[in-house]
Amino acid sequence: MIDDEQRSVETIARILDEEFEVVTACSADEGERLLEQDPFQVILCDQRMPGRSGVDFLADVRKKQPQTLRIIISGYTDSDNIIQAVNDSGIYQYITKPWHPDALILTVRNAARLYRLQQENSLLSQEMRFSSGQFDDYLRRQRADLKQHYHFNHILRSNDSAMNPLCAQIAQLAPYDISILIQGESGTGKELLARAVHYNSDRSEQAFVVDNCGAMHDELLSSELFGHRKGSFTGAINDHIGLFEQANGGTIFLDEIGEISPAFQVKLLRVLQEREIRPLGASQSRKVDVRVVAATNLDLKEEMRAGRFRADLYYRLASVSLQVPPLRERHGDITLIANALLQTAAQEFKKPVRGFTAEVMQCFNHYPWPGNVRELQNEVQRMLVLSQQEVIGIELVAPHIVLDAEPYGIASAEAPAGAMSSSLRHQVEALEVRLIRQALRYHRGNKSQAAEQLGLSRVGLRNKMERYALDGVISDG
Repeated sequence: MIDDEQRSVETIARILDEEFEVVTACSADEGERLLEQDPFQVILCDQRMPGRSGVDFLADVRKKQPQTLRIIISGYTDSDNIIQAVNDSGIYQYITKPWHPDALILTVRNAARLYRLQQENSLLSQEMRFSSGQFDDYLRRQRADLKQHYHFNHILRSNDSAMNPLCAQIAQLAPYDISILIQGESGTGKELLARAVHYNSDRSEQAFVVDNCGAMHDELLSSELFGHRKGSFTGAINDHIGLFEQANGGTIFLDEIGEISPAFQVKLLRVLQEREIRPLGASQSRKVDVRVVAATNLDLKEEMRAGRFRADLYYRLASVSLQVPPLRERHGDITLIANALLQTAAQEFKKPVRGFTAEVMQCFNHYPWPGNVRELQNEVQRMLVLSQQEVIGIELVAPHIVLDAEPYGIASAEAPAGAMSSSLRHQVEALEVRLIRQALRYHRGNKSQAAEQLGLSRVGLRNKMERYALDGVISDG
């Protein structure tokens, strides 16, 4: 910090010294002597000083230490006059008096962060110049790891899984450059299968990019997929390369494709037919070579019949249409997936665990999982965070999962193989009773609120209360 006013120097030093090591000087000459002794990340300098002005001093600093971030402090009367000088001197920013402490700290913090990034980029550039061969080897290893990770054999499933025919079909389709439409409920792993298609194809050395088409309006979606030119719309302050161009030579995964508007369907159809895109605000189109894998949780044939989805676009997207089975149809896979998710989460959260109890796995296998693998992942992570034991027990399973698991195997006379034992059924029933009692007491007997907390309908709660004779639960406790 350089300023000929001692009070100003002391004030700024006091504000900054909690976060930075601050060195002060009262003149440009004294500041120059300090620069000869040590390198500095950031220099703040007052504009009006005896001898040399702040801009002149920082212009000299630029020649000797160009990597140092230079900030000028000026009065309101100076600001218009020094803007050109600031530009000529390559000054990072100027602060006008009177300045606010928080703004000052933020400016210096950002300058210091930029200095560190410049140093890191410089080191990275040097490293890449001298070790390009090592970098190429690293990229090859990364690609090989990705191919291995997304190989169809690594998709968790049992020997008799409902996923086996689908994986075999995708493995057969992956090498051929055709578009694929993957349909299935939310959370079934459609993106995982799309990545498997890419990394088992001839395009695996090129980019794989993802876009959720249901999350944006048409203009923003056009910009995201096809790019835009600076100034083409409000907020377009720079050119933007769209995802189709980023994926050139590789694969683009268009998720929630059934959500796009009829107007945008026409734009996308043209891109797929002509294999070229035109960024917003551009005068010329650009050729792209991209494989398209799309996904939706809607029935697109039904959407076509209802007039909400164009038939010509559907057949462009669906050279082959695949249906992913929901998790409730993959009973043999749930144990494998749950244990794998648990081990992954345990490493991420650094919590040592050995697994789940048999009661938990039986409960998991009889719950319908409307949110599929994504819901199972959330439940596993929640239980792991709450667990204080190495083996996670059924007391940590979410109440609505315990309650909803019963109709799928606990009490059914036609329960599938592996249905819960009589002993476990009694444990789950006792847990149900306890949870219902707690919910009703908490909501002072309001059955609608209690049912919502338990994840049940009001009729479902009433049926369970009749079954367990809980009509007097409020008055008996």
